[in-house]
This record gives sequence, C-alpha cells and structure tokens, in this order.
Amino acid sequence: MTTTLAIPPSWTFEDAGVAEHFDSHVREQLPWYGLATTAVAHLARHYIADDGLVYDIGCSTGNIGRALADALDERRARLIAIEKSPEMASRYAGPAGTLVIDDCTQVQFEPFDVAVLFLTMMFIPARARLALLDLLRQRCRPGGAIILVDKLEATGGYIATALWRLTLAAKLDQGAAPADVLAKELSLIGVQRPISTALVAGWQPFFRYGDFAGFIWEAPQVPTGGVARRDGEGFDVA
Repeated sequence: MTTTLAIPPSWTFEDAGVAEHFDSHVREQLPWYGLATTAVAHLARHYIADDGLVYDIGCSTGNIGRALADALDERRARLIAIEKSPEMASRYAGPAGTLVIDDCTQVQFEPFDVAVLFLTMMFIPARARLALLDLLRQRCRPGGAIILVDKLEATGGYIATALWRLTLAAKLDQGAAPADVLAKELSLIGVQRPISTALVAGWQPFFRYGDFAGFIWEAPQVPTGGVARRDGEGFDVA
C-alpha cells in the first residue's frame, strides 16, 4: 500500500498535501497505529467520568476522538480537540465537540478527566515539554489520567539498533517504498525529536513497538503533598 503524499523536504503538518493524505500515510509508516489507538481508547474509557471532559492534544484529523466517540456519548462527556495546523484542522473528522486551532503550549486548560497526547510530544520543542506535562498534571482531576504515545530516544547499545530495524522493517512490510521511508526520516531532521524516558519517569508503560511506546499517568484520588481544591476540580501541588 503506497500513498501519493509528496514528502516535503522539511516535514510540516501545515501543508495541504500532508493533511490530505495524512490518514493513509501514517498507517503506512506506522503499522501498529490502529492497535495503539485501540489501546489508548480502552484505557481512556476507564477514566472518562459522567459529564466529564477529555482533551485530545495534537488531534490531527480526529483519530482518537473517533475511537472515543461511543464512550463520550455514553457518559455525556465533552471533547476538546487541539490542533496547531490549520491544514490538519480543516480535515478534522472527529466527534462533535470543540476544535481549538492553537499551539497546545499556549492553551489555558480546563480541569479535565482524561488528556491524550498521541504522537504529539515529539513535535513539541524539548524546552516546552516538561512545563506542558506539569500543567496537565495540575489540571487533571483527582483519579483522572494522562495518556501519551510517542517515540523514545535510543537507549544505546545493540538493542537500540535492533529496535530501530524493527521499526524500519514494519514500514517496508506495510508496503512503504524504501525511498519514501528514507525521505521521511530525512525530512524529520530538526522537526521531530524523540522524548526522553526521564520525561515519563514513574508513568506506567502499556505499549511498545520498536522505538515507539505508550505510557499512562494517573492523578491521585487524594493528592500527596498538595492541597485539594474545594470544588474537586483537580488539585494544587504544594
């Protein structure tokens, strides 16, 4: 399976051609995309409260929102989808809710039950990542969760080579042209930077394929070393 996506010399989501072919391209390049989506949706359902709020941060065309649509309806929960690229946002096909076209590091987050960052953090400048996660942890309601799927920095040693080759082999097995795989990797230079495992220290891993992994963080039901808000909307860390 190949796509007609013309890979830009320097990767960007603010490109009409990328947006048009994104859904097929990402499934070609990441054969586990559907499996990880299902896993994220399954985990998120455990934390979506009645009349709650879910954030899809870096929503692209609405993949996560579509996977959560039934749970959102059942629990009358709101979805706020955030996408920086106007071109990608124009292709959004997620469930009804609020679509915010903005840089997620500049958003004023409401208290929420679930936040999902699905292949998002690696496109956020490294200097802004910790502050974003700290803010999300502060705004997550007690008992809620943050779910993250992203590319990890190489761990070093021969195992890093093996995991990298696993990722490459999966792309080729899915039908991606070798020239496209190489062109995509080179286009990501300076645009995509894998996350450090230190960023998710203490998070629970739930998925791993090659150099991509999924993690979940659960907000304490009773905050430790913090002050619970009277309205129950999250907690302040002392």
